Amino acid sequence: MAYNYRQHDAREKQDYIGSSVVKNTENAARIRQINRMSTKEGRRKARIKKRLITLGLGAVFVLIIVVGIISIVNRKPKTEETVYVAEEAATIAASTAIVEPVVEEEPEEVVTLSPEVASFNPGYEITATENTKTIVSDNVISEYAVLVDVDTGEIVAQKNADTVISPASMTKILTLLVAVENIEDFNDTFTMTIDITDYAYVNDSSILGLSVGETVPLTDLLYGTILPSGADAALALATYVSGSQEEFVKLMNEKVEELGLSDTAHFTNVVGIYDEDHHCTVSDMAMILKAALENDICREVLSAHVYTTTSTTEHPDGITVSNWFLRRIEDKDTHGEVLCAKTGFVNQSGSCAASYQISNDGGHYICVTAKSTSSWRCIYDQVEIYDLYNN
Repeated sequence: MAYNYRQHDAREKQDYIGSSVVKNTENAARIRQINRMSTKEGRRKARIKKRLITLGLGAVFVLIIVVGIISIVNRKPKTEETVYVAEEAATIAASTAIVEPVVEEEPEEVVTLSPEVASFNPGYEITATENTKTIVSDNVISEYAVLVDVDTGEIVAQKNADTVISPASMTKILTLLVAVENIEDFNDTFTMTIDITDYAYVNDSSILGLSVGETVPLTDLLYGTILPSGADAALALATYVSGSQEEFVKLMNEKVEELGLSDTAHFTNVVGIYDEDHHCTVSDMAMILKAALENDICREVLSAHVYTTTSTTEHPDGITVSNWFLRRIEDKDTHGEVLCAKTGFVNQSGSCAASYQISNDGGHYICVTAKSTSSWRCIYDQVEIYDLYNN
């Protein structure tokens, strides 16, 4: 609101003359002059104030413009400088970067199979087809059985082939395979220890028969593991390769995983002693045998009918051992020749066996059976299966 100069003058005038009526003409003139002067002065002050405000606002506006221009001018060089620095840093980084040498990947090792097994189907997966037969013969007592054509990878005949069982001493096929794959010098020797012989004795296992302190070549242990199913020989191999049975078993389970069998196959010892966690199917064991057959040393050991260990002080004439399955089946008509085999027995799996045959027409077959009533009955079961299904 504008200041009311008239009211102000009136108050000053009242203060000046008091409450009496002004009659003096000179005084009235002076009062009018004061009023005019007051009014003029107020207007002058208002004009000055207005100019000051206008000048102030103008100065602020100019200052804002100047600051903005300076900011823009200063920012542009910084941006260009930043870009330059970034580009130069990238150039330096590229020129000083460590250039890693190009390492050529080694080609995967190509495994060349011996002519005896060159026809085998690659891999360790077998399949049932519409031609797969179910084994129903009354002459086959074994509760679990499988016959595999290893040239095609197909199951020819089966009976509970995918049921988990205890593999008993068929386990030693895997023990042999893992040992052979991890031995560098087969001329090396091993000295039998009391811990090994005690283990075999306590578990009532079959043995090769080496004495404590007796030193024999590793080759003797290979044959001693398979032909007489020697627990002492199998444990000796495990100790030589890994230092203990426990460490060697890790290699066995790595091997079944490599073969793609670990869903149903798992091992806890190298001998085949019964354990709830020691198991596989007859189909798994057929593929473990196939892998062993593809190894020349394993195939040679599994095909031996008779073997005599090296002469030592404890056994001057060596120890002569036999593969009784091969010797008993060799005169039976299987429509071919059974070349390799390994038997086993524990109460939980009965008499069992895994064998390899070349048929009269040149086919290659693996038969695995379990839960038969005796070692002889197990042999006749396999003769019957070969006779019925691969001719």
